[in-house]
Amino acid sequence: MNYLLDVNVLVAWGWADHSDHGRVASWMAAMKVMTGTRILTSSIPELGFIRVSLQRAAGRLTVEDAVATLRSMTGSLGACHEFLPDDQSSVMGFSTWCAGPSRTTDAHLLALGARHGAELATLDLGIPGAFVIPAL
Repeated sequence: MNYLLDVNVLVAWGWADHSDHGRVASWMAAMKVMTGTRILTSSIPELGFIRVSLQRAAGRLTVEDAVATLRSMTGSLGACHEFLPDDQSSVMGFSTWCAGPSRTTDAHLLALGARHGAELATLDLGIPGAFVIPAL
């Protein structure tokens, strides 16, 4: 199985004080050793992680620090991690459930994952067809 990580998954995984850190860290550890599983990231979730990390740190973190953290996270996955280039237009057409601005990125990532044989892995229960990382 292939999973494209959403921003919220990266943030929860990268920040030990996040309420869903344990949940995501456990799932990531299980996926890392599962044969045939690929964990994918792309530009939008990676940029989202950097942006949110800088906001959460309130000046205690530089862009370079956030990038280094993200590199360490994806590097820890070894061969099961792959960067998925975003080769999809942002005007590709949106699903009917995408009715407002807060869902546009979700719809884009869901379609990008599907286009490349991956499920969008998220913590968001409101994305139809996405894989919600199970609670502990």
